[in-house]
Amino acid sequence: MFSSNTYATRRDRLIALVKSGLILIPGNTDSPMNYRANIYRFRQDSTFLYFFGLDEPGLTGVIDADSGESMLFGEDPTMEDTIWIGSFEPLQQKAERCGISNTGSPEKLNEKVAQAVAEGRIIHILPPYRAEQQMQIAALIGSEPKASQVLINACVTLRSVKEACELAELEKAMEVAYLIHTTAMHMAKPGVYESEIAGTMEGLTLKYGAGISFPIILSKNGQILHNHHHHNLLAENDLVVVDAGFESYRHYATDNTRTIPVGGRFTQKQKEIYDIVLAANNAVLENAKPGVLFRDMHFLAATVITDGLKQLGLMKGNTAEAVASGAHALFFPHGLGHMLGLDVHDMENYGETFVGYNHEVKRSEQFGTAYLRMARRLEPGFVVTNEPGIYFIPALIDQWQAAGTNSDFINFDKLTDYRSFGGVRLEDTLEITSHGARVMGKRIPITVEEVEREMA
Repeated sequence: MFSSNTYATRRDRLIALVKSGLILIPGNTDSPMNYRANIYRFRQDSTFLYFFGLDEPGLTGVIDADSGESMLFGEDPTMEDTIWIGSFEPLQQKAERCGISNTGSPEKLNEKVAQAVAEGRIIHILPPYRAEQQMQIAALIGSEPKASQVLINACVTLRSVKEACELAELEKAMEVAYLIHTTAMHMAKPGVYESEIAGTMEGLTLKYGAGISFPIILSKNGQILHNHHHHNLLAENDLVVVDAGFESYRHYATDNTRTIPVGGRFTQKQKEIYDIVLAANNAVLENAKPGVLFRDMHFLAATVITDGLKQLGLMKGNTAEAVASGAHALFFPHGLGHMLGLDVHDMENYGETFVGYNHEVKRSEQFGTAYLRMARRLEPGFVVTNEPGIYFIPALIDQWQAAGTNSDFINFDKLTDYRSFGGVRLEDTLEITSHGARVMGKRIPITVEEVEREMA
């Protein structure tokens, strides 16, 4: 946890934004894997962590925006709890650690919410993403949960700009991110299974923290954007996309991607595609700054990719017109990046559109650009990922070629030699500073020369 004052200040700022009503923030509970006593690894709700900091199941936080009071509800540990899972501090002590003096049992929580409902007060809740959470809230308020737009907007406003303590935590977490990705580079040799590398990486995240921040994407079939299968045996000159993140004990996430050549050396064709993606990544790093729309950074990456593919003869025509028509999305069919913090896709449980878009910028319906998670103007303290890529997806190529989609900008006949290429993605995490952007942590080897040197 951070200091108790950190959480008290956050709750005060939330009250100032919400203004009135009762704010209900339930923590998560243990979730059974296949029977009640055999549970998945516990992961606390990120909003509860942000405002209360306690990393234990069965707790609920309530903030009264009218009185300014915060309350913590839960059970005190029993002897049975002590026997099976160890001794825990009393509820009152837990509350003191996050700056709260008023505590109560689950029965008292029921009474508190029931009284607020009877008085016709507004009950602010966030969109529940677990069934047990949805049922708990429905039982408390006596009706189907309906998310509060006021609370969503307030939480997004607060959590979007990272505090100094959060930036320090993210910076420290990047040390493990560097370790797991360079470990993958060292292990990517002919005769090694993808699962051996993924398993070693996950083991390191458990050694140094809370584990992986999302299921590891590691595959020589890098053209499948979220490929979680790790069954392939690696061979010389395979190209492996490794998209993986670490979660610290305080549950702050990292998210980085590197693309590595099995055997330690890129082929000429691989270098050509790789360097285009790297140029797109660096262009965003150099141009991202406060006041710039992240959507424009996405289009900057698309422009660099289009220019590069034109030089290889895979695309043609006017670059600006090609990007406007979405022709680049045959090769770059996803968005440039997303926010990152307590979640790897930070705050996505509130609704992706509420996090990455606002009154100024609306989500596109165009293929590729529609998948852009983050489009709004950058501000100092934002933490975003920068992950352009180029992929050769045979099924998508065939579909576009058969339909003649963007044939004015794509040389389909030249794509035959790339059908088995796979993909390249290069992802860094950027902190938006007062004047620009910087890569968080020591930058993981990223140039062709750096990667080959590390693998040697």
